[in-house]
Parts: sequence; structure tokens; C-alpha cells
Amino acid sequence: MSYDCIIVGGGIAGLQAAIQLGRYKHKVLVIDSNYGRSTLCKSYNNILGWPDGISGHELRQLGKRQAEKLGVEFISEVVDRAEKVGKGFQLTVKTGLQFAAKRLLLATGIMDRIPAFPELLHCLGINVYVCPDCDGYEVMNKSTIVIGAGNVGAKMALTLSYWTQDLTYINHEQTEVSEHLLNELKVHRIQYVEETIQKVIAENSYLKGFILQSGKRIMGECGFIAFGGNEVKSNLAKQLGVELLENHHIVVNPRTKMTNIPNVWAAGDVVAHSEQVTIAMGEGSAAAIWIHKSFMDEREVF
Repeated sequence: MSYDCIIVGGGIAGLQAAIQLGRYKHKVLVIDSNYGRSTLCKSYNNILGWPDGISGHELRQLGKRQAEKLGVEFISEVVDRAEKVGKGFQLTVKTGLQFAAKRLLLATGIMDRIPAFPELLHCLGINVYVCPDCDGYEVMNKSTIVIGAGNVGAKMALTLSYWTQDLTYINHEQTEVSEHLLNELKVHRIQYVEETIQKVIAENSYLKGFILQSGKRIMGECGFIAFGGNEVKSNLAKQLGVELLENHHIVVNPRTKMTNIPNVWAAGDVVAHSEQVTIAMGEGSAAAIWIHKSFMDEREVF
């Protein structure tokens, strides 16, 4: 099956692009694994029109229904391979099915490195967060526990000191923290604990605290996760020869969102920027507009 554009990734950027392209009446397919940041977050709290927050699941469902009304198609698959074929592209999914497109938008996102405590996942967006720009406001004047690794966790705790003075940093992986940052933690009166977490204490999807390996309990009202080493899902981009930064984020034209490879665009968290839903929406729309312009340019030429 051949499409005008295939969007890989049905998160916020991919959905917004799909809606815009659907409104242009292009034939669009969204291939989505149904597992990503937006599937995990229980509440986004900084989106225009949703003052009480909206879950990633609900926002995705609303976006999908809106796109489907515009004729956009969706399949739940994982794309294994992307390659240039003639003037277009061919994508192969894990089940072996192949799809062709004239344009390609990569909205594959990133995945945070979260320790293997299932209880934490149920609290994401409720009172456990990963992005201080998105959710620092939520911990204002509240006792907040940062769990993380080394310098990454220390920097997160220091960033959150803008919002609250009641902070504890648990260096769960016991990774080295620089002397400079240790001194900064002391200056800001942030409690520093270098010990492995044994258990998460949670109730009704609300984090209550942690039990350390020693048996000590550290309780708090909110939590932040900061381990670093997040997985940037840019493997398909690499297969196509797309330019990547050292941290594996995709480089795009800041205006058009097109990569260095003609007719390949990227949007959302997989692109290097502040990782926010509202920015992802804007990038998805911008990419879709320029994808449409590329078709219009071809029409004018021929």
C-alpha cells in the first residue's frame, strides 16, 4: 500500500501532524507501537484548555479519533527498517508487512530511563514527574524526593529548589556526584542519600515514599525521576542517513522541521529541544504544513 505520507509514531507530535495532513486531504498512515511517553503519563497539566490536566491516554484517543474522521489510517506495529526506494520510502514492520510513502515524518520520541518499580509508572503525571519545565510548578512548597543517578539527579534537585526548599535526593544507583554539585546540594540544604531503593511506597497511584536497602523510609508528597541515559528513538533516522547529534537526537531545519535527507521530516521529543507536549504539537503542525508545501511545489513544477 502506498501513501502520500507515513508518520512513524502516534504520540502527540505524530497525531497533530496527522490531523493537519488529514485536513489537507492527503493519504496518511500512522504506524504506532502504542508504547511511549504519552502512553505512560497519567496527567499533563500545562496544556491550554485543560486546566485540570488530561492524561496521555485520553489525549491520544481524542487525537486519533479526530484524525480518523479526516481519513487518516492507523496501524499498531513497530517499524524495523526504513529505506529510500526510488523517489519515495519503504518501511518494513516487525510482522514483515511493507508500506510505501512519498514523504516520511519521524515522530518516534524518546523513552525515559525509569527503574523497574511498577508502582512508579502508575504515579507518572499524578505526583511523580520527569520534566521540571512541565511540572516543577506541581511541587511548589511540597516535600519532594528526587530519585536518580549521579550528577543528573543532583542537577534535577538543584533545579527544583526554585520551587521548593524541602528536597531529598536519593542517588539510587550510587553513581559518583561531583564535589561541586555536592557542595551546591549542601548550600541549598538538599538532603543527599546515596543508597539503593528497595521498595516504592504508593497508594491509589500516589507516591508516598521509598524504603531504602537499609530499611530506612523516606517519605514525601511528590517525586521526580532523573537518571539520564534516556533512549532516543532515532534508529530509523540513522538507517536513512539522517544527521544526528551526539546524544542521538535528530537535527532538523528549525523552520520546516525537515532533516538533511529530502522528504524526511522529524518532530517531537526525538528532535533536540525542550521536551514538552505543547512544543511537540507545534512541531507536528509545522512539519505537516511543510510536507504539504512540498507537494504543492511539485505540482507547480509539473
